[in-house]
Parts: sequence; C-alpha cells; structure tokens
Amino acid sequence: MSSPSFGDRLATEFAASRHLCAGIDPHAPLLSDWGLGDDAAGAERMGREVVAAAAGVAACVKPQVAFFERFGATGFAALERVLADARDAGLLVVADVKRGDIGSSFAAYADAWLTPGSPLEADAMTVAAYQGFGTLEGAFRHVRRHGKGLFVLAATSNPEAREVQLSRREDGRSVAAAMVDDALAWNAAERTGPVGSVGVVLGATLDLTAFGIDTGERERGPALPVLAPGFGHQGARIEDAGAIFGGIGHALLANESRSILVGGAEGLADRVRSRAESVAVALEERRV
Repeated sequence: MSSPSFGDRLATEFAASRHLCAGIDPHAPLLSDWGLGDDAAGAERMGREVVAAAAGVAACVKPQVAFFERFGATGFAALERVLADARDAGLLVVADVKRGDIGSSFAAYADAWLTPGSPLEADAMTVAAYQGFGTLEGAFRHVRRHGKGLFVLAATSNPEAREVQLSRREDGRSVAAAMVDDALAWNAAERTGPVGSVGVVLGATLDLTAFGIDTGERERGPALPVLAPGFGHQGARIEDAGAIFGGIGHALLANESRSILVGGAEGLADRVRSRAESVAVALEERRV
C-alpha cells in the first residue's frame, strides 16, 4: 500500500484548522533565555519541549538543522531524538536544511532526510534550486514513493537574496517567480490530491508582486503549499495573509519561532496554543 502524499497529510491538518508551523531554533540567546546550556543537550531539551507542546496543536514543527549541526555528532544525535519524538506524536516535521546541489550529491541529501527509516527522517525538507528546478530530481522519487514533501526557496526576506531572486531568466520571469511556477507545474502534473506535495518558501514581510510573483486566483488544481516565515516576531500579521499571498495562500503554513520560544519552557504550551488559535481564526475569516 502506497503512503499518503505529503500534500494529503497537509490537507488533513488544514481540515482540522491547523496552520501553525512551530519553529525549533536553539541558538545561543534563546537557549540562555530557557536557562539551558549552549550545547547539544540544551538544543535537545528545547526541541523535545516544542514537539510536546505542538503535538495535536500545530500543523508541523520545523527544526533549523544548523543549530543542531554546529555541535557535530552530539548535535545530530540530539536532533535524531527530537525527530523520533515527533514521529511518535504523529507530528509532521519540516527539516529546515536548505540543501541544494546537483546529481548524486543532491540525491544523497534527499536520501538522508527523506528516506523512511533514516535516523534523520523528516516528512519534508527545505531545498534551494537555484542551479535549476531539475536538480531536485533526486528528491522527487521520495515525494512520489514515500509521501514526502519539499519546500523550495522562492522569495525570502533577507536582503542579500534579492539580487539572485529578482534576477531575470531568458523568458523574462524572475528567479523567484520561476520557482513558484515550477512548483505549481510539478504539482499539476502529478495531481495527487487537493494540496500539492511540493511547496515554496515565501517571506510574509515581502511585497510578492515586486518579485514578479502572480498572487491572483489560480486555475483549478492542487493548492500550492506555502511555508511563510515572518509572522509574529518579524512583524507580519496573520490577519493580513490574504492581502500578502492572494490566490497562492490557500495552503498556508505560518512559521513562527521567536514568538513561541521567547520566554522559556514555562508557558510554552500556552504560547503555542494561543498562536495556533490566532492563525486558525485569521485564516478561517479569510475563507468566509
């Protein structure tokens, strides 16, 4: 029996009004705020606490892998235990790894993060396709066979990215717009359900039209998953999601990290629940 697609699993979360993606970012200042050491043990404690608070409340969790990787082997061991907790809780995991390469090298990255049974197995991973959308082929087989997902960097809020993402291809489209179009086309070709399994990362603090991204209503087809950092601490308001994303924001994952992590373990579950409810209310009002 084939695995349900990542898009189908997202659709189940959305049907339950779960759209919050809870970030797990154990960097030094936050670990200090939690009274934890800046080490693998501290990162593990934070990660497992977030998973426990998010289970059944958020749509998914998104560990920023760099904050574990910096501790070497002990950091990866800590991350493995965080991922195991999430699997046991039935919680979707987006590994924020931002891997990008060509050929067998990218395929190996995909094998590490998307192979069922891998110690680092996640449900989806963030990827960079600036060497061409076709370089993601090594991950597409996991998407098709194992129900995994991808989130392709398209338009991010860091100013250093604008030069690349606003660059024009030979057909006149910006690189950012092409990433969105390519993801839409891939999902339309696969047509596995109401929500696609290949999504994009779009910053909620951006004017997407400035990147050449068409935010008008889409023709019928799988909804495009949009992983959107920038809500909460970074200043974007979830109430403005409709104006920000328009017709490409129907399968929205609102990523929040600092807004739920600042304050430490005490009150974490309440913060996650409060933000999850605020996101759900705002997006429900948008649909009405």
